[in-house]
Amino acid sequence: MFSYCADPTTLEGLSWLSCYLTTGKHMGLYWAFGTVLILLAITAPAALMFGFGGAMAARSRILPIRWFGKSYIAVVRGVPDIAFFLFFVIALDQGFEWMRHQYLCPDWDQPIRQGNDFVVCQAAKLPQGDAPQWVHEVYGFFTAVLTFAIVFGAFAANVLYGAMNAVPKAQVETAQAYGMTAAQTFRRVTVPQMWVYALPGLSNLWMVLIKATPLLFLLGVEDIVYWARELGGTKTPRFTDYPHGDWRLWYFLALLVFYLAFTKLSEFVLERVMKRLTHGQATLGGSQ
Repeated sequence: MFSYCADPTTLEGLSWLSCYLTTGKHMGLYWAFGTVLILLAITAPAALMFGFGGAMAARSRILPIRWFGKSYIAVVRGVPDIAFFLFFVIALDQGFEWMRHQYLCPDWDQPIRQGNDFVVCQAAKLPQGDAPQWVHEVYGFFTAVLTFAIVFGAFAANVLYGAMNAVPKAQVETAQAYGMTAAQTFRRVTVPQMWVYALPGLSNLWMVLIKATPLLFLLGVEDIVYWARELGGTKTPRFTDYPHGDWRLWYFLALLVFYLAFTKLSEFVLERVMKRLTHGQATLGGSQ
């Protein structure tokens, strides 16, 4: 912060606004934008991996694996996102602590479930109570990424499952006629050609993922919506050097511009990718 910001009461106009927008809390807002972008950058490929695994499991010839894949797709897609985020994160956190408890405290003689309380030994808690703040933040971000990946992975699995089945049967049969094994046919024919069928659905899923990032607040992550609400609320001289009225409208308007610009950029990139994938691509209707 610049030296002339030391006494905000003497500032006016643009000088006051420039100092106001460079306070520590506003730096938290700016970092939150980075948090959202990092979440998307990590979650998108992670969800795609979950989706690919779920689609392959749903197509498996082994009945238990096929049931597992189809159950994963059906159950996760059927639960409202907000309910899944509220429940799954607690269950995931307790699952991690339970596994650590079994390994680190084998001599524990008390029940883990004590009424509504989940009690494990101190060494098994995640994160540790004396851990630095950044450890708590990284752990919260990790659980957020994993939860997002599992939820959107189920939707991606459904898209990829349909895309795999949409690859023309004639091409699969031709590959088999040339002596390719089932694994070779899948790797060399089905996977390369399924993307043209999957991309429209994956594009929509990417847009939904962008719009779902405000759910981060449910996972204890201070996201841009949290900071917009915190900074935009009425501030009085008693609690801040930069008092102002209710400015939430302006903060949420800035978020609106950010999300619209980001989705527009995404549409442009995805359109270019779609054109590249479909160039010369053979489909049921012939070559494009």
